[in-house]
Amino acid sequence: MKKKNNFLSILLFLIFLSGCIGTSSQGIFGTGVSVAIDPRSLGTQIDDNIMQKNLAARLLLEDKKYLISVTTKVLDGRIFLTGKVDDPEEKLEITKMAWETNGVRSVKNNIIIKEDFNFKQSAIDLLITSQLRTAMILNKKIKSTNYNIDTYKQKIYIYGIARNEDEQKEVIKEGKEINDVKKVIASILLVEDLRIQKD
Repeated sequence: MKKKNNFLSILLFLIFLSGCIGTSSQGIFGTGVSVAIDPRSLGTQIDDNIMQKNLAARLLLEDKKYLISVTTKVLDGRIFLTGKVDDPEEKLEITKMAWETNGVRSVKNNIIIKEDFNFKQSAIDLLITSQLRTAMILNKKIKSTNYNIDTYKQKIYIYGIARNEDEQKEVIKEGKEINDVKKVIASILLVEDLRIQKD
């Protein structure tokens, strides 16, 4: 009973916290993206937001360290997980929790197992992310606000929604053109693949 009350308290706190940021500044990946340019319907955005908050609260109840070490993103009922955990069992448990989220359509788990911190590698990854973000902003064929980028060990993980296949290909091409990139792993949905689109 106490665990259920804690869960409800955390969930209400997260919903209250997200309410402190105006809805006009909420989008696919949180602040800084306008609802007006999000291709998902308002109902789908709300459903995704509820799923994301629900999963985040459950992860927090499981272990407080997940608040910092694991990132969740929900797009059209699809859950994307990134971050670092200590061992493979944790990764499997988080995947299980994601699949147990009400309304989930699929789970893409890119969580990695922690290793010793490497400053040089972290600097290279940060540089790669910054270069790709800049290239996407400057490329007129890409609506860069619809994408989130994570880089780990020179592998770029791109999540987002493309307006069409040409944009999807352009984003992947930009990632592959960055120096020192070993691999581009893209989880890019097309607007036409969304369950419910804006009119």
